[in-house]
Amino acid sequence: MTTAGPLAGVLVVALEQAVSAPMCTRTLADFGARVIKVENPAGGDFARHYDDVVAGQAAHFVWVNRGKESVTLDLKSDRGLAVLHELLARADVLVSNLAPGATARLGLAPADLAGRHPHLIALEIDGFGAGGPLSHKRAYDLLVQAESGVCSVTGRPGEPAKPGPAVADVTTGLYAALSIVAQLCGRYRETGTAGGSISISLFDTMAEMMGYHLNYTRHSGVEQQPLGMSSPAVAPYGAYATGDGQTVVLGTTNDREWQRLAREILGRPDLAGDDRFRSNSDRVRNRGVLDEAIGGWCARHTLAEVQKAADEAGIGNSRYNTAAEMIDHPQLAARDRWRAVDSPGGPVPALLPPAVIRGFDPPMGAVPGLGEHTDAVLRELGRSAAEIEELRADSVIGPGYRAVGAGERQ
Repeated sequence: MTTAGPLAGVLVVALEQAVSAPMCTRTLADFGARVIKVENPAGGDFARHYDDVVAGQAAHFVWVNRGKESVTLDLKSDRGLAVLHELLARADVLVSNLAPGATARLGLAPADLAGRHPHLIALEIDGFGAGGPLSHKRAYDLLVQAESGVCSVTGRPGEPAKPGPAVADVTTGLYAALSIVAQLCGRYRETGTAGGSISISLFDTMAEMMGYHLNYTRHSGVEQQPLGMSSPAVAPYGAYATGDGQTVVLGTTNDREWQRLAREILGRPDLAGDDRFRSNSDRVRNRGVLDEAIGGWCARHTLAEVQKAADEAGIGNSRYNTAAEMIDHPQLAARDRWRAVDSPGGPVPALLPPAVIRGFDPPMGAVPGLGEHTDAVLRELGRSAAEIEELRADSVIGPGYRAVGAGERQ
């Protein structure tokens, strides 16, 4: 395996917090980019302090911040801002998701950066996008999911729910990483291509995720209702209790699969030939009848029997698992998907990134302690030990870093 990733040599500076921007920059780091995370000396990224369950560290922070360097800078001070601009002069990318208006107040708005760092790709994640009545509002994952309609199609009728994972934050972060890679490709294909600004909002990303529901409702006039563990688009498709107390998820996506399910699994040629279930639209209208028939059959068989029959008939199926069961999932174990990464609290387990690239091992770098790399980065910028200590004495940077616990790295 090679060690240099496809983004080796790309320098990313991050003014980030919570999940969306950190997910973007961790994705870039997974592909080999160098990411310098600039944090407030007074506590840093607030996600560091959500909980302390991962060897004394927060689960959110450990998840989306491995493989980065942490530098503390007081950006409200002239000297701290000057150091940031020295970093940006060397960087390829700036990623930020600060509070509304924060980058403009720091002189880091697109127009400012275009004049001072024309080579820089500057991406800013915000809540609702510029120019609308909600543009000034703070936006967190749940707030955006509610505003965009995602919660209205999740859960059950009368009981709307937020999807468990932070889908607004995560998908926005991934769209952001994709946008940066696209811009980098354009730069390298066209000699002399400048940087440019990119803006992406959680709200616009969730509007995109609602594409099916928005299209259906706009053109039918029918508000789709949440269906728990089922699909509004196809039927039968859902979760069914088995005779041994497990839950199986199975269903069909086309007419041929429906015929196989009815005839080969349920042994119900009468259902297969019933005009009420001729097309997918017919089956969606009559899903209750089908769910009752499938549920009754599953209740008479074990999970293993149901899955064996479904596999033999070419019907998609899965076992309903909890997070605890997912940790030891045999598919992850057989493919060796867990790795140990270093952290201030000691080695912690982390999943490999989803993309498997032949010839490249993801770096799986350490989770950084707050300000762990401040001195080293300042030395790269030409600061002497005395100058670094002066910045520290004036609180422009944080205290000298020392990890605590089993994972001490200094």
